[in-house]
Amino acid sequence: MKIYSKRLLFNPMRSTPIIFLLIIQMAGFSEGMDRQAPLPISEAELLAAQKTWGEAIVSIGKAYTQRQDYKAEAIKTVDELYDYAAGPVLFKPTKAAKNQFRSSRESAISYFVGGEIAEDHGFALQPWSAVRFENSAIILEESFAAAMGNYFFTNAKSGVEAKVEYSFIYRRDSQGALRIQLHHSSLPYQPEH
Repeated sequence: MKIYSKRLLFNPMRSTPIIFLLIIQMAGFSEGMDRQAPLPISEAELLAAQKTWGEAIVSIGKAYTQRQDYKAEAIKTVDELYDYAAGPVLFKPTKAAKNQFRSSRESAISYFVGGEIAEDHGFALQPWSAVRFENSAIILEESFAAAMGNYFFTNAKSGVEAKVEYSFIYRRDSQGALRIQLHHSSLPYQPEH
């Protein structure tokens, strides 16, 4: 795993994620944070946030199969892990075709458990028994952290893993918790030749 920190954000030769970071900084997504300098986000915090997200996806599916309140689990997940309370979140889920982008809290909940958007069948209702992250690289800065790589979802019924590509950007909120501001997820390219 490679860790980059204290990098210059604007460099036209860098890849697209750096542009996303610049846009987030310029768009004022950090509004509402204390005006004091935020504590830098550590690698341990980023890894813990990824672990928490994976456990939450498993928990939603488990609640569904045990006939518990899985929608409440999804609401808790979105409210505690994503940054919708501060404004729109840049969320592009894996299995979204007609409504590809989920900038509202309600549309994110719908993606995980179905409901608001017709194409949503509840990604977290699969169910999954485990989610593991393999970071290709992470970026740690004073007010945000970013990670890109593959995560693997283990089907609770078959045990087969599904490989999915991701990019996440986190910021620290005024209470000190990491919140997801950008979440892009897609299936790997499958060449036809």
